[in-house]
Amino acid sequence: MSAIIFVGPTLSVDEVRACLDADCRPPAAQGDVYRAAVGRPSAIGIIDGYFDGVPSVWHKEILWAMAEGIPVYGSASMGALRAAELSAFGMRGVGRIFEDYRDRRLEDDDEVAVLHAPAELGFRPLSEPMVSIRATLAKAVEAGILGAAGQATVVEAAKAMNYRDRSWDRVLDAAAAGTGADELAALRGWLPGGRVDLKREDALAMLEAMAAEAAVDPPGPPGDFSLEWTHVWDGLVERVEAETVAADETAALVLDELRLDRERFEDLRRHAALRRLALEEARRGNVEIDRRALRDESSRHRERHGLLRRHDLAAWLEANGLGEREYEVLVRESRLAEAGAALAPEALARHVVAGLKWSGEFAALRRRALEKAGALAAAGYGEAGAGRAEARHLNLMVWYFERRRDEPVPHDLDAYARSLGLSTRQELYRVLEREYLYSRMRQDDADGEAAE
Repeated sequence: MSAIIFVGPTLSVDEVRACLDADCRPPAAQGDVYRAAVGRPSAIGIIDGYFDGVPSVWHKEILWAMAEGIPVYGSASMGALRAAELSAFGMRGVGRIFEDYRDRRLEDDDEVAVLHAPAELGFRPLSEPMVSIRATLAKAVEAGILGAAGQATVVEAAKAMNYRDRSWDRVLDAAAAGTGADELAALRGWLPGGRVDLKREDALAMLEAMAAEAAVDPPGPPGDFSLEWTHVWDGLVERVEAETVAADETAALVLDELRLDRERFEDLRRHAALRRLALEEARRGNVEIDRRALRDESSRHRERHGLLRRHDLAAWLEANGLGEREYEVLVRESRLAEAGAALAPEALARHVVAGLKWSGEFAALRRRALEKAGALAAAGYGEAGAGRAEARHLNLMVWYFERRRDEPVPHDLDAYARSLGLSTRQELYRVLEREYLYSRMRQDDADGEAAE
């Protein structure tokens, strides 16, 4: 997998890709670096990250990525801050801003913070970062445009502003009372060609460093440290992984298919609980899995499923919605769980899906789930449309339990729904109504074929 770069207002995606083959993602927020590292990229570069309104990227997820052997770089903005804080652990900081934070010449977060447009408008910066104001004024002094006293006055005026309000016009207007009119006029005229975008310069320097290190085989390892597994960290991991599965529409459809077979669902849920606990214990104990053990685990899995030829494995991966990197993650987790259950069903969804993919059952369930979704959509039944089934709820329960499953309707439907990882009986009705409609449509098709 190529490198992953978190970037927003500092550089455009085109500017990044002109320097480096990379997967560009929006500014990093809490959980994003962990989510990126799970995919085993060749490297991670953090340029931009969120400061206000969204939880910032955690130090520990960066440490986890490095503990997994993934080089992590930082520069320019949030990346420079985190690199300065984690350089002792092996995070690679690049650029003057990183050096100023590392050496305590800068301390405040607002030095790199900017107001920017939303993603739809390309994260265009709407304010001037303090670090660039400082660098521009230093250059103006060197060019003889501004004196030291004028420089100090403009810096003081800019620093007194909220980062959202910093623009050159506002800064110079605020400094007018303490700076000579001629100096300010000369500075205004010089700015269009003399302005320094220090964050951009540092970000480009980081991309050049990443490209240079990518040519080294292999690149130097991150720092040598032991990551302490905590309940807080475990909570973040579970939340991010649950969100990933929840956002996967196909996985949600597959889980609905699985819920139609309660015994199999409960069996997989039990295995998922054990898998989760085993992984947690292995991680907490800092269990190391070497390359030989991973090769043995992969060989065992491929032999079990008749995937000894390369093209058979490739077809199996495609059918089960897996890339090679994701397969490597599952191989490693399988070995970790082996080395190393009453949880809320939604906390286990990611592990249930992983179990389906590992066993190869995901492909058949996905195929039926997508066929069902397509057939219902073509017939005009969306998620809300499923409620238009002709059978009322009681008749639906009789159809499913007594006719299809040959068992009595459960006395407590809410408890039954919860046993399938559903919050209420209404969600159970939704799953069963969709199945009823699809079964009826398939029967109609079968009847039509028989009549022909």
